[in-house]
Amino acid sequence: MSTYTKNQLEEKIDLLIDNEIHLSDPTGEFFVKVADGSLIDNKSFNFWEWTSGVGLYGMMKYYQLSRKPEVLKVIKDWFDSHFQEPPVEKNINTMVQMLTLAYLYEETGDRAYLPHLEAWGDWLYYRLPRTEKGGFQHVTYGDLNPDEMWADTLMMSVLTLTKLGKVLHKSAYIQEAKKQVLLHIQFLQDKRTGLWYHGWSFKRRDNFAGAFWGRGNSWITIAFPEILELLDLPEGDAFREFVRMNLQYQIDALKTYQDKSGLWHTLIDDPTSYLEGSATAGFTYGILKAVHNHLVDNSYREVALKGIDALFANIDENGALAMTSGGTPMGETKDFYKHVKTSVMPYGQSMAELALTEYLKEFY
Repeated sequence: MSTYTKNQLEEKIDLLIDNEIHLSDPTGEFFVKVADGSLIDNKSFNFWEWTSGVGLYGMMKYYQLSRKPEVLKVIKDWFDSHFQEPPVEKNINTMVQMLTLAYLYEETGDRAYLPHLEAWGDWLYYRLPRTEKGGFQHVTYGDLNPDEMWADTLMMSVLTLTKLGKVLHKSAYIQEAKKQVLLHIQFLQDKRTGLWYHGWSFKRRDNFAGAFWGRGNSWITIAFPEILELLDLPEGDAFREFVRMNLQYQIDALKTYQDKSGLWHTLIDDPTSYLEGSATAGFTYGILKAVHNHLVDNSYREVALKGIDALFANIDENGALAMTSGGTPMGETKDFYKHVKTSVMPYGQSMAELALTEYLKEFY
């Protein structure tokens, strides 16, 4: 494993951010046509979708550590610009912008952000359609996905609801977020391996293709340490221990399936599927954060550092993270995931920013 200086890490993160904020899709190659015929821009940093929402979050975490005013300005300008436009559709994926906005509100104290946080939190808690058992239905642009729970929801909306509960002092939001964590563990985590399926259908009573999709799993590896950090529960708390135990179960499997390059495959257990950048970044971040927060022991740090090396090897001189799979709907076959096109994406950039920022903490 290589060693890096603080300056090397900061320079790499700055490159990632500069690349991210200039991402666009003028040809529409990565536009997604949804059920109502709308075209959703999954690549451009300036389009309000989960792709840019996750993109903003990596910057915010870096700002919290580095305190670089130019990073905060990018985030603030993004929101201030969008709030001058007509409101976007509220759904599971567009909700993730509120995660960064909650931190921005804390950083700036700008009460103009508060009505947005309140309105989006209210929608998620009271108006989002629910599945059987009360799960968050994975509603997206143009598609209600009736009676479906997806792993992505834990990152996009459950982590966000946890943060909103803290910032808005809404204990009901906290309890609902905890319930959703437990429901998603029940229906999406494979009991044999500890890995996670992409989704669960209450109508079909199955996990669709039964795929252990890389980025879908990485949302869990990111979200669980984040949620536990926000909740700040005492050691020995039953919820904390249950989530920690299931996180470790997943991380043990990830350790087994990590490629010798330090990367992970887009189908974690299928070495014939391509090696994928964003999942690698997400796993690296979540595992290292779990080590730093004493959720798993220090022996797992080596797994994360292999991931750091892999990220450094796959970020080019322009700050582009290679091998990031495009936006990925629910697959009906495992083969579907192996043919998703790759490109430079805001979320891939951001997930690498998260991983390198978490490693940067070791220099303080």
